[in-house]
Amino acid sequence: MAFEIEYFHERVLAQIESWPVDVVADYARLVELLIDHGPDLRLPHSRAFGGGLFELRPKGKSGIGRAFYCFVLGKRVIVLHAFIKKSQQTPDRELKLARKRLKELQHG
Repeated sequence: MAFEIEYFHERVLAQIESWPVDVVADYARLVELLIDHGPDLRLPHSRAFGGGLFELRPKGKSGIGRAFYCFVLGKRVIVLHAFIKKSQQTPDRELKLARKRLKELQHG
């Protein structure tokens, strides 16, 4: 059974859709892999951040995107937050927002 992709908020999907075309195309390819492989998807496509938080790692010639996600019951994947990466390291504010949304999902 394949995994189902959902978005924490419609703004998350809108953010992804605003990315450069080549990064969106790679995101779409990685989402297909995530649907097929679920939690078995690993580096270089996905990276675990601990506590149930994961990062999808799309890239293209025009930039690098990141989409934080988690798994919930029923083979569902929730994309919590997405952004275009502008530095080598993931900015703390981006990670904090993803963790905050994960906590909201876990605790209602």
